[in-house]
Amino acid sequence: MRALIIEDDPDIGADVARALESAGLIVDLITNGPDAWFAGDTEDYAVVVLDLGLPRLDGLTVLKRWRSAGRAFPVLILSARGDWTEKVEGIEAGADDYLAKPFQLAELVTRVRALLRRAGGLAKAVVEIGRLRIDTSRMRLAADGREIQTSPLEFRLVNYLAHQPGRPVSATELAEHLYGAADPADSNAIEALVMRLRRKIGADAIETRRGFGYLLATAE
Repeated sequence: MRALIIEDDPDIGADVARALESAGLIVDLITNGPDAWFAGDTEDYAVVVLDLGLPRLDGLTVLKRWRSAGRAFPVLILSARGDWTEKVEGIEAGADDYLAKPFQLAELVTRVRALLRRAGGLAKAVVEIGRLRIDTSRMRLAADGREIQTSPLEFRLVNYLAHQPGRPVSATELAEHLYGAADPADSNAIEALVMRLRRKIGADAIETRRGFGYLLATAE
């Protein structure tokens, strides 16, 4: 899944990026308001971490513009403004969560994962779909009770499909959320990845809807 981090402090931005990448996300990092607004308005992100004190265009204005344009991805505000009135203003502007600086990276990762689950309609970190058991926090996968060894890319694919229950996901969308804009992949790469996974978890665990995409098979 793709995450957008908007933070003008280079050290904080790098730390957050590393933490979310270690949690299995593809990360884009932006340091100013105008570029942040454009990225969120034109790209398909699963979650956004947004600082408020941005140069050239403040984060609250960026958020309001996104919501006015119908951009509905979950947003976690990350800000030195810890006063409760600032939190209320951020939530009312369309934020889904608010974390004041200084903060612990582990808490940020936990909150981001919770936002992703909520957006996907998932109630808990361990998801059971059909024959699969997906631990989204520990990044572990089991099929029919047997733990499956996966590459980070393979797990990201299963994890992304798990967050889109019942919805076929196109190869194009999968490529965006598995590889990111800096390392694009075509539909053949996605098909090859799905084939490798099917050999590990069973051919029937991932369905193909011709003309629509892929989805995890549910139990009959």
